[in-house]
Amino acid sequence: MAKTLEQEKLTVNENQSDILLEVNGLKKFFPVKAGILQRTVGHVKAVDDVSFYVKKGETFGLVGESGCGKSTTGRTIIRLYEPTDGKVLFEGKDISNLNEKQLKPYRRDIQMVFQDPYSSLNPRKTVGTILEEPYRVHKLYSKAERKERVEHLLEKVGLNPDLRNRYPHEFSGGQRQRIGIARALTLNPKLIIGDEPVSALDVSIQSQVLNIMDDLQKDFGLTYLFIAHDLGVVKHISDRIGVMYLGKMMEIAPKRRLYSNPFHPYTQALLSAVPKSHPSEVKKERIILKGDVPSPSNPPKGCVFHTRCPKVMDHCKQEIPALKELEPGHFVACHLYE
Repeated sequence: MAKTLEQEKLTVNENQSDILLEVNGLKKFFPVKAGILQRTVGHVKAVDDVSFYVKKGETFGLVGESGCGKSTTGRTIIRLYEPTDGKVLFEGKDISNLNEKQLKPYRRDIQMVFQDPYSSLNPRKTVGTILEEPYRVHKLYSKAERKERVEHLLEKVGLNPDLRNRYPHEFSGGQRQRIGIARALTLNPKLIIGDEPVSALDVSIQSQVLNIMDDLQKDFGLTYLFIAHDLGVVKHISDRIGVMYLGKMMEIAPKRRLYSNPFHPYTQALLSAVPKSHPSEVKKERIILKGDVPSPSNPPKGCVFHTRCPKVMDHCKQEIPALKELEPGHFVACHLYE
């Protein structure tokens, strides 16, 4: 499948050897069934033609309102969901159509930290058994070496190795998420996808977990795809940020540029709602978006944001805007800048 113009622009000016993950025109549609025969009567367009790349060693933040498709994007990249269309390239290799046997080596290189630390760990297994399982699946190391590595990982995430024989219910939410991070690190992955890894945690614990992830990135040379809805958290940890709305990518930019000069009206509205951390900061006028997010099973024609956009034009209601580079590294899908 040939790349579209906007997909070419996403990588033009970039050294291809520096790109670890490249997503081109990714789509994930879920069928809507009805009637006694459960016939397909439509599709929920959870992810609709999303393109971006993640460079080695960086943290790419993916943000948007609940239901915008960001978590589905992460799960489709790691093949927990099968993509409807598009390509996922990891180190230049298309992994979107590989079978389970072909995909197994890539399972070691791409790991995921899930949102809910309570349901992502098996309650019937001890922490040590949970962390040793990836080694057993991939037939790595002896029993003694596995135990040693598990203890080392627990120390790395700030937990006492003596706790390896306890069960998940004996830990707090923050401790469980640290265990989830340790599990993701077992096979020395190159990319970790964090699906809102701190949103279920108390605010006082969030910063601790974020600092641990930051330290681990330096120690292990990790690359992160960090999915979140909290723009304050994303600002703390990300190098570049992509903004999604109703399954579409609205804007991609380096962190400082996005927060200081957002181009897309949706990004402007999101940032206007972020609380100021200090009284001396310039307070921006709050942009209130009218109406509700449309259903992904019946998205609006043209730009999906036009039903709520304060700067909507007639053109927006007819044609889908392409994701274009307006400044070096700053991409936006909006008819205002054509």
